[in-house]
Amino acid sequence: MEGSRSRKQPIDFRKEEVAYVMQRWRAADSCSLIGVGSVGKSNLLQHLANPDVQKAYMNITGASEFKAIIIDPNLLGPLGNNENEQIRCWAGYELLMHRLYMTFYPFEVLGKEDAQSFYEVYQNLQDGSNPIYAYMGLRYFELGLDYFMRRGIRIVFMFDEFEEMLKQLPVKFFQTLRGLRDTNKKQLSFLTFTRAPLASLVDQMELSVLDIESFAELFNDSIYYVGPYNEVDARRMVDNLIGRNQKTVTEQAITFLIWATGSYAGLLRSGFRLLDALGTIDSSSMMNDELVRQLAIRRPIRMECKTIWTSLTPAEQHVLKAVARLVEYNSNTETEQAVAMLVQKRLLRVDKFQQTLHTEPPVFRAFISTNPDIDLP
Repeated sequence: MEGSRSRKQPIDFRKEEVAYVMQRWRAADSCSLIGVGSVGKSNLLQHLANPDVQKAYMNITGASEFKAIIIDPNLLGPLGNNENEQIRCWAGYELLMHRLYMTFYPFEVLGKEDAQSFYEVYQNLQDGSNPIYAYMGLRYFELGLDYFMRRGIRIVFMFDEFEEMLKQLPVKFFQTLRGLRDTNKKQLSFLTFTRAPLASLVDQMELSVLDIESFAELFNDSIYYVGPYNEVDARRMVDNLIGRNQKTVTEQAITFLIWATGSYAGLLRSGFRLLDALGTIDSSSMMNDELVRQLAIRRPIRMECKTIWTSLTPAEQHVLKAVARLVEYNSNTETEQAVAMLVQKRLLRVDKFQQTLHTEPPVFRAFISTNPDIDLP
């Protein structure tokens, strides 16, 4: 039943990132993806969930041999101010079980008898109003998952916006996921997509490092920083925008757009809609800082840049302000770590010969120079 309802990308879309992730999946490992806002996260997750892509990269032959299931925290049931740990854990199990249900329905892979049994387990887990069922949420989810594990099916749960999962669900929930992973080591793994490393999130949210360590260590050896599109993907996106909007765009304007936005998906999309407002772009102006400044002051671009900006830590923001000479740079352990992190996030380029730092992409650099802390008008 479950299939992507969004437009499918070419098989070689995000080929560097996909190759890395699927290499980890072949080894039944979990994986942590880190990327700032505007990086095009949703398209990448949908692409990873595409069976055709899995077949190409992992040599998957059977349609039900492997499933990558996207878990969206926005689909968590409303928890309100309920502090009951059992109920909050149940909400997590209910979401995973429901996505499992949606992915495999009508359960042909299970056969008629087990399909009926799975459905009964699913129905029991759904009844969160019954305190006994809520307490038994983990057992019902474990039992439901086992119907697929017994058939040798490999499953990856991909947590979109994993920060929200950490905020909404108790640490105990993630400890139990580690337990399920240990029980099904060769068949069950997880992928998290966040805007900062898991260790930084645990620190920011003041979670107990020791309590969540068993889950977090699943990702220690499989961390990948997702940057902007490569040249091929960026050009494909622009060509697609041109086709959908039935517009004629000069080669010089395309070159300017890709350069100015650094091939970030969100910036490309917003920038494309503003090209007409910038006037004629020719070979003499397509790498022009003034043109970049004009683009950066437009509200849609500022909103996308603000998305990137707010996804950064205070230390990272301080470094970028210092590079823009808005504040004084103080070299210490925290700022040095922030520089290293910004380089990995592709927002800072180090010129070792000149011993200087350069903010990327150009339109984000221009945004910072106008004081990113000023609210949009």
